[in-house]
Amino acid sequence: MRTHLLIIDPQNDFCDIDGAALPVAGAHADLQRLAHFIEAQQDRLDGITVTLDSHASVAVERTTFWQHAGGQPVAPFTFITASDVVAGRYRPRDASLQAPVVAMLEQLAGAGKAGMVVWPVHCVTGTWGHNIHSDVARSLAAWELAHQRAVTRVLKGEYPLSEHFGVFEADAPVPSVPGTQFNTALAASLAQAADVIAIAGQASSHCVAASYDQFMRYLGRGGTPTPRVVLLQDAMSPVTGFEPLADALCERARAAGTGVMTLDAFASTLR
Repeated sequence: MRTHLLIIDPQNDFCDIDGAALPVAGAHADLQRLAHFIEAQQDRLDGITVTLDSHASVAVERTTFWQHAGGQPVAPFTFITASDVVAGRYRPRDASLQAPVVAMLEQLAGAGKAGMVVWPVHCVTGTWGHNIHSDVARSLAAWELAHQRAVTRVLKGEYPLSEHFGVFEADAPVPSVPGTQFNTALAASLAQAADVIAIAGQASSHCVAASYDQFMRYLGRGGTPTPRVVLLQDAMSPVTGFEPLADALCERARAAGTGVMTLDAFASTLR
């Protein structure tokens, strides 16, 4: 049985540790458990893919992009809709981006998402917050040494005018920007590389949920290989205040036949 581990955004800025910009309660312990699992199951993990939330310091989903009508800063976790921007309640600091931002928000609305959350600045590429949690990083290096090949690392979120929760596709794909389009090559490589895909990482309410949904949508296409998918529930946690989204993920997963297991329970299936 070929087993592949997909780790979503195991980065410092999402951990509840000193210095983190967007700490997820429980994430530090999640990733310590995950690191131990990788080390203990090293020989039974045939491949590992790690996604990395990767942003500039100014982008549409962060506080540095927005201001109130009077020029005041916009607080983290503010929810912004297209109608808010059209009405002038919130506006981009760069006025020239008003039209494309409204179009993006209308695109989200058309996809069933009323608007977007403005987050604290986090996971800026090249910073400490962007780095992989130290315990996980050590376990990945040990796996690479043992297998003599690299862990696959995938950056997401580099396009500044769309949120990019899921690793496979931006929330508002742009036809002229390939990095926002569905990453069929990545989805296909995962589907073909393993009999089991185990998913862990942060946060279960957002990037894990979006990545899972996007991958399952790909697996639903005709003729696509269909590996078993497992969510490692004690290796992921939700953003505080968004716990219902994580609960909904587990409900969708179970309804789709996806395993929802602890690391220990999953490890027992690998023996």
